[in-house]
Amino acid sequence: MHDATTHPDPRTGLTVLSDDECWARLRTHAVGRVAVTVGTTPDIFPVNYCLDGGEIVIRTEAGTKLAAGTMMPAVAFEVDELDAERRRGWSVVVKGHGREPVGVEEVLRLEELELEPWADAPKSRWLIITPTEVTGRSVDGT
Repeated sequence: MHDATTHPDPRTGLTVLSDDECWARLRTHAVGRVAVTVGTTPDIFPVNYCLDGGEIVIRTEAGTKLAAGTMMPAVAFEVDELDAERRRGWSVVVKGHGREPVGVEEVLRLEELELEPWADAPKSRWLIITPTEVTGRSVDGT
C-alpha cells in the first residue's frame, strides 16, 4: 500500500490510505455504517461501534441487520469524515464476514468494551465483523 506522503492519483484526485492509516482512522470514530444484503437487496444501517483487536464490534438486537450480517456470506462497514466547505475528507471501507460471539467467555469480554448504543433501546446481541479487506481513500491529502 501507499504511505501518508503519497500524492493523489491525477486521474481520480484520491490518495490511497495504507492499512495502518485505515485502522488509525477507524479508531478515531464511534459511528459508521454497516451494509448487508437482505434477500437480493442491499441495505445500510448507521451503527455505533468499537474495535476489538482486528475486528469491528457492533451492539445490536435481533433483526434484519444481525440476521443478514451473520447469515449472508459477506458484510461491509464504512466510516468517513467530510469537510464539505473545504472539499476534503476520507473514507475507510471494511469488507468481511459477520458473526455472533462464540461462547460465554467472549460475550463477557465484549461486555467489558466501551460500547454504548446511542438508541435508547435494549441491545443484547453483538455483530462482530472479521475483516477480509480494508481499504481507504482521502481527498486533498486529509
